[in-house]
Amino acid sequence: MKKEKVIVYIDGFNLYFGLKEKKWKKFYWLNLKKLAKSLVKKEQILVYTKYFTSRIKHPPDKVKRQGTFIEALEVLSNFKIFYGQYQSHKKECRKCGNITEISNEKMTDVNIAVEMLKDAYQNKFDTAILISADSDLSSPIITINELFPEKKVIIAFPPARFSFMLNQIANHSFTIGRRKFKQSILPENITKKDGYVLKRPITWK
Repeated sequence: MKKEKVIVYIDGFNLYFGLKEKKWKKFYWLNLKKLAKSLVKKEQILVYTKYFTSRIKHPPDKVKRQGTFIEALEVLSNFKIFYGQYQSHKKECRKCGNITEISNEKMTDVNIAVEMLKDAYQNKFDTAILISADSDLSSPIITINELFPEKKVIIAFPPARFSFMLNQIANHSFTIGRRKFKQSILPENITKKDGYVLKRPITWK
């Protein structure tokens, strides 16, 4: 019997902030492909995992940790990273007049929407699993439901995250449990093709 093709789409910052809210810092060092595979059923096959994120610009220690993590993910096969960007704007405190720089992550939801619709049109998946609780992603899901009713969209909510809108329009939804994360940790040390060894950040242990 032919297996269902599955592509998993991961909203990087939605997942990160869910883990952060749960104080599950030790799960930041994640093999995202392994996590994706753990969500796939026996009658299905994972054909690709797509990760959507943006590179942060400060502070330096966080930039370094994110860079190490992204390099570790680049070792994975059938795995692709899509980048958005950070846009900064200045905000003045009404009470004290102090000006702070606020950064907002942009383009992730657009990138996810484009990839999901493109893959549906090109018949790359039978089932799409979206790891996110961002209700802004309801539009591409509704469109897929309308144009490709034979395809399924499953929502896998990150920890401490939920969207009534996504829950309502998806074929099925669930929250990823702690056990899935525990079983999907990357090795402490990862050797790249050029021989360079990436080490798990100390603060992520």
